[in-house]
Amino acid sequence: MPTHWRKSSFSGGGGQGGGECVELAHFPATIAIRDSKTPNTPPLHFPTPTLTAWLSTLPTTTFTRP
Repeated sequence: MPTHWRKSSFSGGGGQGGGECVELAHFPATIAIRDSKTPNTPPLHFPTPTLTAWLSTLPTTTFTRP
């Protein structure tokens, strides 16, 4: 079964994200993260509960580039 990678809506070409973003994919026991600029490199896998808990600690502030 092919992996379905999700990319941030801010990762458009030349837009606010400039195409530089991470992509996430959900597996049965892990969530994988990869760099959208180098999709053929091996992704990092984190246990789903661990990554979910970490993400919940991030601020909900909008970040802007200097």
